[in-house]
Amino acid sequence: MLAKHCAVLKSLYTLLSIMAHVAGQEDREKTTALKDLLSRIDLDELMKKDEPPLTFPATLEEFEYAFNQKGQLRHIKTGEAFVFNAKEDLHRWNQKRYEALGEILTQYVYELLEKECSLTKAIVPVDAVDEEASSFIFHSADALTNPARLLVLIQGSGVVRAGQWARRLIINQDLDSGTQIPFITRAMQEGYGVLVLNPNENHLEVERPGSTTPPPAATPEPADEPAEKRERKDEKEGKKKREFYEKYRNPQRERETEQTPIRVGGGGDFFFFMKQREGQVKRRVCAVALTDSAHNIWLQDSSKSMQDWMQERCRNWVSSPLPLDAPVDAMLPDCPRFSAGTERHELTSWTSFDSIFRFFGEQLQAQEEEEEQEEKEVEEESSNIVTTRSSSLKNRHQDL
Repeated sequence: MLAKHCAVLKSLYTLLSIMAHVAGQEDREKTTALKDLLSRIDLDELMKKDEPPLTFPATLEEFEYAFNQKGQLRHIKTGEAFVFNAKEDLHRWNQKRYEALGEILTQYVYELLEKECSLTKAIVPVDAVDEEASSFIFHSADALTNPARLLVLIQGSGVVRAGQWARRLIINQDLDSGTQIPFITRAMQEGYGVLVLNPNENHLEVERPGSTTPPPAATPEPADEPAEKRERKDEKEGKKKREFYEKYRNPQRERETEQTPIRVGGGGDFFFFMKQREGQVKRRVCAVALTDSAHNIWLQDSSKSMQDWMQERCRNWVSSPLPLDAPVDAMLPDCPRFSAGTERHELTSWTSFDSIFRFFGEQLQAQEEEEEQEEKEVEEESSNIVTTRSSSLKNRHQDL
């Protein structure tokens, strides 16, 4: 009886193996047929078939958007906030539209810096000759003459330019949270000179002529080509088509540009600058406020004295679920870290606004008290020298 059951099970196993082999063969044939079909589809034409032309308005008014009294970007007809997906299933077109609006807003913020903040635009390098690549910064009238206070503003990396913290906030929230204008206004009210750097404007980008990437051409197939060789070739061409498709999904990779470096850029990394001129920074910089900074003192090879100075003079407000100003464990022995009261990186500068100016005020007061104490000690030393000299002269006169 047991032998009979074993024979039945063996037959059943053989049947299942045959069925699996047949099913596997059918799947391979279907996969090969699908690859063959995909290889004949021109993804370039498929992506562009229903896509509108990539031409967008040149001004905010032509975009039909404007900032209301609260500094919020709204559609002038509907009053609605900006909608990224203006056209469904056309991510590339929507992204290009968003970037075009962002470039307009960059110029809009530049105008606000000059008109509302009364800052002056200065070309750098200052001795640039004709046709030389150049950038610019903004400064208040007393930026180079204010004897007591100077606020230097440096934004993070990316597409943002002078006067901006985050393009996303300018578009989706308001000007106060997304620009440096509130910092500039308050600083000038408190007697600071102001210098707005432009560290992301260190190269002049020019599009290469004829830089548009052509779609990958299909390789002609010999009629008697072996199946394995053809399959490898299909896989290679499929990869080329997928890479080309990714360029349309990511517009930043689509254009090829040439970069001409600017001899003296619009700013730079503070810690690199401090490493180069540590003595000057320690002597002339009173306080440094960072917001969700991604610096690394190990990579920047900072000295022990630099780390000690940063512990005393620097603060880093980081994205965190903790309440505003709550201490956050430091990962590196440099800047003490505090919560910015938000988990959104782009909001950290705005949410820590009051805390930053309070920190500056405390550091300035401490420095003023320290300078007064030093002056007092110098006066006492001078007085002792004069007193000692007078006594010495008197004694010598008596001796005479």
